[in-house]
Amino acid sequence: MIARDALPSFTTLRTALHLTTERLARELVQPSGGAPDWSDLEWSVARAAAAMQGIAALLAISLRWKGPAAWEDFLGEQLEQSARRYERIGWVLARIDAAARRHGVPVVALKGAALREFNLQRVPGERPMGDIDLLARPEQLEVVARALQSIGYEFSYASRRHQTFKTPQPVSATGFGERALNPIPIEVHTVVAEALPFSAVDITARLWPAETDCGIHHYSSNGALLCHLLLHCAGNMRAHALRLSQLRDVAQLSARLTTADWQEFLGAGPRTDLWWIYPPLALSARYFPGRIPAEIVALARRNCPALLRRAADRQDLTAVSWSNLRIDAFPGIEWSRAPLEALRYAKSRFAPSKVALDDLEYSSKTLPQLRTVPWYGQRHATRILRWLFTRPPRVQTISSVLEALSAQPRRDRAAL
Repeated sequence: MIARDALPSFTTLRTALHLTTERLARELVQPSGGAPDWSDLEWSVARAAAAMQGIAALLAISLRWKGPAAWEDFLGEQLEQSARRYERIGWVLARIDAAARRHGVPVVALKGAALREFNLQRVPGERPMGDIDLLARPEQLEVVARALQSIGYEFSYASRRHQTFKTPQPVSATGFGERALNPIPIEVHTVVAEALPFSAVDITARLWPAETDCGIHHYSSNGALLCHLLLHCAGNMRAHALRLSQLRDVAQLSARLTTADWQEFLGAGPRTDLWWIYPPLALSARYFPGRIPAEIVALARRNCPALLRRAADRQDLTAVSWSNLRIDAFPGIEWSRAPLEALRYAKSRFAPSKVALDDLEYSSKTLPQLRTVPWYGQRHATRILRWLFTRPPRVQTISSVLEALSAQPRRDRAAL
């Protein structure tokens, strides 16, 4: 691992992240005929950007040009690793379905697990999946836990958002980016909601299908799936943790929706409870043009609060994604719909709840890459002062850059 004091300046890295992220995003829709004229540093940062945006495997099958050998090796390896992980996840999903049927409990496969049924991928694994998300009814959570235990998963941790189940002795693969042999956690949700920026937008009720017997189920409708994808994007935009692969999910699913699907999604008319859909819809339409009906985007814009609408109109992918190197004191405060909401959000940043701090501590302990930068080990008051008066780089982002600079792409052909 390269030492932080050997890194280029904050400004140099921030510029490189913006340059490479936006260029690679354009290449997915309009592939150019020539490779970018990037420096060695920029090619390394491009690997970090591709990994953080979840598009490395997709670039491997989309680009018309070839870059340096390290870049080509990285893309080829990521395509192979992602394809093998895709197969493993399919195997785990089949076991979950069988276990849920044996235990007589229904669950809904969420997000990436649900998108597998649409055959949107040109090749297996072009869309990465880090884990499997399931929706369960609160009163059936214990039964779901027993079903997962029957296939070798054990309860690991309960956060504000979900319960996490993992295999007791996971096999971890080393290397940068997607790794086929990395563990496949299962996250079980009883509520699907996002804090925007402080009060929760809860869409759980519209996700459950009308009739459910035991086993894995699809969402209540395609519109409900789109609603969840958009809410997940919105939550990540608010936290500056979006991935381009998420916008592509929205665009691809939107292109499949019928008029009836859009009517079901929007309801009988303009809906105030969908005030938050414009930023992710608009960004998806901007980066993947022609997939989302213009009239839908226009309707969403009219129902969006003015402050959030203005912010959404000028933000690019880099600003609201993992490619944003800067830690903001109040990321996503523009999602506040009233001054009191903004004050409550600011207070939560200065004085986070014990549950929020516990979640951060758990993440820093279980994700080794977060320990490469001494940030989460500092007192929260120290972190606040650095937010306000210095330019500390985001831990997840700078960790990815450090890994990309240090990584030597190689083939990991260990047996599954």
